[in-house]
Amino acid sequence: MDTFPKAEARARALRQELAHHNHRYYVLDAPEISDAQYDTLMRELQGLEEQHPQLVTPDSPTQRVGGAAVEDFGQVVHTTQMLSLANIFDDAGLTEFDDRIRKLTGLSQVGYVCEPKLDGLAISLRFEDGRFVQGATRGDGTTGEDVTGNLRTIKSLPLELFPQDGVKVPRRLEVRGEVFIRKEDFRKLNEKREEAGESLFANPRNAAAGSLRQLDPKETAARPLSVYLYECVPGDGVPAFKTHTQKLEYLKTLGLPINRYQHADGADGVRQRYDESLKGRHALPFEVDGMVVKVDDEDLRRRLGQVSKSPRWAVAYKFPPEEESTTVEDIGIQVGRTGALTPVAHLKPVKVGGVTVSRATLHNEDELRRKNVRKGDTVFVRRAGDVIPEIVSVVLSKRPEDSQPFTFPTHCPVCGAVAAKDEDGAIIRCTGASCPAQLVEKVRHFASRIAMDIEGLGDKLAMQLVTSGQVKTFADLFALTRDSLLKLERMGEKSADNLLASIEGSKATTQRRFLYSLGIRHVGDSTARALAEAFPEVKSLFTASLEDISRVKDVGPVMAQVIHTFFQEPQNQAAIQALLDAGVHPAPRRSPRAAPSWARRWCSPAPWSGLRASRPRRKSNGAAVRSPEVSRARPISSSLARTRVPS
Repeated sequence: MDTFPKAEARARALRQELAHHNHRYYVLDAPEISDAQYDTLMRELQGLEEQHPQLVTPDSPTQRVGGAAVEDFGQVVHTTQMLSLANIFDDAGLTEFDDRIRKLTGLSQVGYVCEPKLDGLAISLRFEDGRFVQGATRGDGTTGEDVTGNLRTIKSLPLELFPQDGVKVPRRLEVRGEVFIRKEDFRKLNEKREEAGESLFANPRNAAAGSLRQLDPKETAARPLSVYLYECVPGDGVPAFKTHTQKLEYLKTLGLPINRYQHADGADGVRQRYDESLKGRHALPFEVDGMVVKVDDEDLRRRLGQVSKSPRWAVAYKFPPEEESTTVEDIGIQVGRTGALTPVAHLKPVKVGGVTVSRATLHNEDELRRKNVRKGDTVFVRRAGDVIPEIVSVVLSKRPEDSQPFTFPTHCPVCGAVAAKDEDGAIIRCTGASCPAQLVEKVRHFASRIAMDIEGLGDKLAMQLVTSGQVKTFADLFALTRDSLLKLERMGEKSADNLLASIEGSKATTQRRFLYSLGIRHVGDSTARALAEAFPEVKSLFTASLEDISRVKDVGPVMAQVIHTFFQEPQNQAAIQALLDAGVHPAPRRSPRAAPSWARRWCSPAPWSGLRASRPRRKSNGAAVRSPEVSRARPISSSLARTRVPS
């Protein structure tokens, strides 16, 4: 009996159903099903496509994971020029802009549309017969880079238009928008990079730009990019619009995520919107550096035209920078779990955006040299992505005459082992296998909530256990006794008993948690999950080939080599065997202890004011639920007394 027609019909229905739920989730902010139900539908479609490869279509939601890597990006000539906006910085600039518009149009008052100015990367997207076929960066405004493969990995960007209310899909559609990373996603991305021993991104914009320009789309797929669209180019089948508002609503009815917006009547209305948005900027879930002010009437826009590379009918009304000046009191080195030596500026405490900042990461030696930060310098500090305090610039005119460049250590400041550059030359690491700073961080990571989940074993206790000599390997944790714990400072009988009970309970864990707890470079929670699915038994990784590991979902060649090398090392095999001998049992299937899956992100054209900084997940038992907070990984300082970096 031929089952293909039935499979074909079911695959078509699944694609339509998944497109419907993506639209509900990303565009309407009204999810109807849970994450688990969505994943079940996706797995069913993946199964059908694996059985019948001819069912795979370019717009299938299964095709977002990224195609083959490219050697270089091709060039794309834009249908119409991608303009950049002129900036205004104060009320005088707004008055001048509005006066010029009214003079050129002869109107006493002009209607405007105000949108958050996203701090991202401008893009152009082209759809043909409803399917996404090409995407490009702005480039010089006339020609950009072809990043189609990378854009296809962005979950909020539909690969096929999803029209509503009987709207006809145009034969050709070109839209403009912005790729960006939400603040919460940026925080989690940097947490994963910190856990994997990779250098942190300085801010969301740099992270978004770098992610979109990866030559390997699989790398882009691992980054939490989002997209908002805010402009539509005239094309075959695209209706004529009287206002910009109509244009935005048209994009929304096609199932595209649009930027949020508000109306303003004249300059006074814009002033009110600006004041509101300036006060509410921190409530937004993404970085904004101003407000875009656009003439709403499309006929007026055509009459106003453009000057050079900027339209006359729009400006970017920039927010004043949230930067403060302070003094660098010292520069220290922190040693992380993977041995990375990170320079940190110790600052005279200063309030930035309502938060007191006393430390700022300098990321690595190259960044330290590029910014030329020295002890005693007067610097400007801002909070990048409302997360990481960042030194923006140095006031060279105030530099002390006797200042000296910081000398990056050639040896680990904690254990004295040689400090050597990574294979990519960006990070300098301690090479000491028994470095106590690394061990403290490894123990903390091993016991963390999404790893072995040993309640009560935090930074301070991890340091005590290591410095007292009670813990030299992970397996030593399972040999701790009540008497040995009571020897530690501020450890009472009840605390000791609770800790021992938590350690005992952690033995029943999952393969994902266990693999994540080992602290393998580049292996975050999602990679550990993929490895656990591919290798249900941990010891099977001892004999896995490089090719076997390379076939695991989202594992690239560099990561595969690191994982393969880790499990080939005799001392790592011995450490894992010691844990198994101690009674740790990583079950291949998920246990009730395992944490819930992370939220899928969505975009909303909700009103600008009163926005929430966090985003709901898909429904659970009929109600939207919020993503749990993740505790931030903290490298340890060279003194072994400072354990936290600013967050």
